[in-house]
Amino acid sequence: MSGDGPVRGQAGGAGDQPVGIDELLERVRGGYERIEPKEAYDAARAGEALLVDIRYAALRERDGLIPGALVVERNELEWRLDPQGSHRVPEATSHEVRVVVICNEGYASSLAAASLHGLGLGRATDLVGGFQAWKAAGLPVAS
Repeated sequence: MSGDGPVRGQAGGAGDQPVGIDELLERVRGGYERIEPKEAYDAARAGEALLVDIRYAALRERDGLIPGALVVERNELEWRLDPQGSHRVPEATSHEVRVVVICNEGYASSLAAASLHGLGLGRATDLVGGFQAWKAAGLPVAS
């Protein structure tokens, strides 16, 4: 039956050869424009982007939180941000929401952003360098 598997050209698509994580990251990042910390900060302050922190609890406890960011564990991300889903967060109002996914260093967030694109969230992106780049840029962090 067609339509049951991954989209051709993505990892795991019919007829695709196995790829390493570096190639997979390059492929998914080629599908959208990533965002730098200062640009993400400005967009969030202007109400033009929803920052979503997918880091696990131990990292948030160790390093702090980005004020105003929505915390969604990675394993719940798609369910919480799907505007059509029954388990969505109130902020998941439409497929046009500009979501900026933030992980610790900007790797897992790339895969997560690509997954959100698969749900129709075409403006989803991720933070270059992740939380560590945010912190290094001197942007706000709460304990």
